[in-house]
Amino acid sequence: MRTFELQSTITCPSCGHSKTETMPTDACQWFYECEGCGTVLRPREGDCCVFCSYGTRKCPPVQQQQGSCCSRASAPTAD
Repeated sequence: MRTFELQSTITCPSCGHSKTETMPTDACQWFYECEGCGTVLRPREGDCCVFCSYGTRKCPPVQQQQGSCCSRASAPTAD
């Protein structure tokens, strides 16, 4: 069984603010509000969650090469 890291530092592409967060292992995180500027981050096209797009580490399922942490087909869309 492969081990994986649960800590990932998210960096906001708008202001550069960074914060280390603990990634959930039982849910997909589609939204993340930057504490620096208030921008709400969403996964980039092709990524399953904000950690895969803006974090220093990919989400646990991707780290374990199990695909994505969620189905992109069921992800909320931007209004």
